Amino acid sequence: MKSLTQYLSFKVPRRMGFVNITADVERAVLESAVVEGLCLVNAMHVTASVFISDDESGLHQDFRGWLEEQAPFDASPQRYAHNRTGEDNADAHLKRQVMGREVVVAITDGKLDFGPWEQIFYGEFDGRRSKRVLLKIIGE
Repeated sequence: MKSLTQYLSFKVPRRMGFVNITADVERAVLESAVVEGLCLVNAMHVTASVFISDDESGLHQDFRGWLEEQAPFDASPQRYAHNRTGEDNADAHLKRQVMGREVVVAITDGKLDFGPWEQIFYGEFDGRRSKRVLLKIIGE
């Protein structure tokens, strides 16, 4: 069995943002030389996400608006108990729970086996600092 581990680093300049990382993951799959297997893409921070979606700006705008409605940013300790610890990012933790921690994509014939329009995104909900994503590729 072959395997490859790589890390991607991000520092999103705004509090919330989405980064298409499909090309980075495709490069890693090619480098791994895995023809049949699995690719795990994992956000290694509790206020960030990895998810699969369409790369359409209107949809991403809808994600941002909907997430902000569900868990609005509020640094005060009155809205969120987590912020009573001195943090100001309780909303980011909640947004991550909705968008997910990781994705696993099949590798078939040496390529990511996506459905139509599917691409991989890093979602940031407490930006302006460095964070990482783990790529773990295994197979034959």
